[in-house]
Amino acid sequence: MVQDHLIRIEGKAIELRYVRVTDLDAYFDFLQDAEMLRLTGSRGDYTRESTEMWLQKISQANEDRLDLIIVTKDSGELIGEVVLNEIDPVNRSANIRIGIKGTEHRGKGYGTEAMMHMLRYGFEVFRLHRIHLGVYSFNPRAIHVYEKIGFRREGVLRDELYMNGKFHDLILMSMLEDEYRALHGA
Repeated sequence: MVQDHLIRIEGKAIELRYVRVTDLDAYFDFLQDAEMLRLTGSRGDYTRESTEMWLQKISQANEDRLDLIIVTKDSGELIGEVVLNEIDPVNRSANIRIGIKGTEHRGKGYGTEAMMHMLRYGFEVFRLHRIHLGVYSFNPRAIHVYEKIGFRREGVLRDELYMNGKFHDLILMSMLEDEYRALHGA
């Protein structure tokens, strides 16, 4: 599933596009958002150098992933990313993940819109049969959004993440192509 690096998906309030070298400062800033990192269970010390190396990697064609940044249409600000990864063309499945920077951008529908565009791309362009995700139990807002757009709970990995002195469950969810079409059309 080699990707076309001209992918640009324009929505109502956001645009999804490939990252550019000129996005380094904004992407590095995105990776410094402690709350976004907590909500996604991300760990690591993201330096400018490691971020630049990562951007070089994801800005090239990859057969097993599609990384798009989320940019607001009104200001052009990079506010997050949405990724299809672990793309398995044989089983026609992939994982999806998303991160939104800053409390000022959460709860405004940007994440829902980005997820819907990426789901459409996954099911209609990549012809996937199944898209799955994991979400931590301490992120009820994300769980609500995922259920609202049609993801179903499949199971729980108990005490999967140890963070801030406590263990947290990872809720596994997925959506199948026929469920997507029934809810959102073809």
